[in-house]
Amino acid sequence: MTKSSLTSPVGTKILPYQINIAEDALEDLRHRLRNTRWPEAETPNSWKQGVPLAYLKDVCRYWLEDYDWRETENRLNKLPQYTLIIDELNIHFVHVRSPHRNARPLIMTYGWPGSIVEFLKVIEPLTQPELHGGSAEDAFHLVCPCLPGFGFSDKPLTTGWGVGKIAKAWNAIMLSLGYDAYFAQGGDWGSAVTTAIGMQNLGQCKGIHVNMPSSRPTAEALAHPDKKDQTALARGKYYNDWDSGYSKLQATRPQTLGYALVDSPIGQAAWILEKFQSWTDCDGHLENVLTRNELLDNVMIYWLTASGASSGRLYWESFGTAFSPDADAFVNLPTGCSIFPKEIVPTPRSWAEQRYKNIVYWNELDKGGHFAAFEQPQLFVQEMRNCFSQMPL
Repeated sequence: MTKSSLTSPVGTKILPYQINIAEDALEDLRHRLRNTRWPEAETPNSWKQGVPLAYLKDVCRYWLEDYDWRETENRLNKLPQYTLIIDELNIHFVHVRSPHRNARPLIMTYGWPGSIVEFLKVIEPLTQPELHGGSAEDAFHLVCPCLPGFGFSDKPLTTGWGVGKIAKAWNAIMLSLGYDAYFAQGGDWGSAVTTAIGMQNLGQCKGIHVNMPSSRPTAEALAHPDKKDQTALARGKYYNDWDSGYSKLQATRPQTLGYALVDSPIGQAAWILEKFQSWTDCDGHLENVLTRNELLDNVMIYWLTASGASSGRLYWESFGTAFSPDADAFVNLPTGCSIFPKEIVPTPRSWAEQRYKNIVYWNELDKGGHFAAFEQPQLFVQEMRNCFSQMPL
């Protein structure tokens, strides 16, 4: 096998991991929730200024009185979890091997403000497809890492952990697990990391899938936009005008922002829930597509690991080249793209083809948003089956 270019060679010891949050941390959370200092209500009585006060107070009450972290912790601990040191950083990941010998290795990566809980509903259908309408030929061995500075991975103490370095680290993880050929998938920052894996093309990754392909508009789209171009351009303008403030803050002052997020659970929850409201295909309310427990599971990954600042630093590290290590580089590996209609910007194929030069699978779905596996697990699973059946390992 080829060794990683990072300082952690293949064969570095992989250690089992279990989540064990101290009861003191949960009691501290309850204390902070009870003593939240609330602002006044929003003036337009809607989500236009952010999360409405009445809704967040109701979430706070539920979080305090009804939500059970231990149930989620136990569910996560039923999954095989491990850590591996790469460049002095301990990376946490879930590794679920399929019982099917010829399953295809697949590394899946989420983004901000997501976590590994996004994948909980798709792990069994992907690893044991015969239990979920598939066959042995549809099986995957799954690796789901926590991004550096997110969840249960270590927080970088030095600069340099941008998208390109993470892509190399993911290749090192797969080699260390014994996979010298694998596929990669991602959305949001996971799409950026997966795209970087394809651009670096170190030899082991045989194909990629992204549910958030990123590319500039074509010259034709700017000069003579068709209907899909018009939709993408309008959504991009809306994002820049009204929806991207979080990104600018995290790309420029993640430390300053981090003090509020790490100190206030309600602050952390609001910062995350507002984006779920904005980016899910939820018909006006995020709990139409995700349960309150699921939403709080994801918030808790950030709160319990105090990763409000460290997760934001990925923007600071990578913002200039937001979704690739080189804005003018290409992906020549076989590529699949699934376009969910409520994605932040539903990239037209003509745009994507400027970056992804070997698109072998393209599908535009009729429902779903930015958090594809979380929102529409059955559709996501079918997309993985359809896409990677087109690619030889």
